[in-house]
Amino acid sequence: MSKPLYEIIERPLITEKSVRLSQQGRYSFRCKTSANKIEIRRAVEQAYGVKVVGVNTLTVKGKTKRVGRARPGKIADWKKAVVTLAPDDKATRLKEIFEGA
Repeated sequence: MSKPLYEIIERPLITEKSVRLSQQGRYSFRCKTSANKIEIRRAVEQAYGVKVVGVNTLTVKGKTKRVGRARPGKIADWKKAVVTLAPDDKATRLKEIFEGA
């Protein structure tokens, strides 16, 4: 039984680098740390109606921040997924998100 989409993909990552990669057919997403590549592939294909060729993931370590005067706190770790689409895929919904069209 597969997980719901909202338990796998949190949101698309829109940064300068991700917008540049989107021109090459590679899109970045922030995912749950428990999600694996197969789940991410299925979730992106189901949510956006595209054909995914590859998924690369990495865990981004949370930073240490100060809370109040001297208490150290920590931002949670999170997972980044860079999804490569098939070269012939149009991906109009993803292009609207990343290019702001």
